[in-house]
Amino acid sequence: MQKIRVRIKGFDYRVVDKATSQICKTVIDTGAKIRGPVPLPNRKWKVAIHKGPHIDAKSKEHFGLTEHSRLVDILESNAKTIESLTHMQLPAGVDLKIS
Repeated sequence: MQKIRVRIKGFDYRVVDKATSQICKTVIDTGAKIRGPVPLPNRKWKVAIHKGPHIDAKSKEHFGLTEHSRLVDILESNAKTIESLTHMQLPAGVDLKIS
């Protein structure tokens, strides 16, 4: 079979790490080999919003979000590996992309 690439994204690094370890454990239990998890660079979003309804450029609130992501390559996968990945229950707040 060919290589399967799994990308895990989320805003809380603890949840992303928990999902990554769960995926790695499941894949190893099915007999496939993995490469990773590789931590990818974080994406940061920042925005400044006016505090009051009237325009005062010096009075702003700053907000930000950080998106954490991990990459796992699955080598030598079999049908059991693919089936276990599709039926896996992941924590809330995690985005999983399989290619």
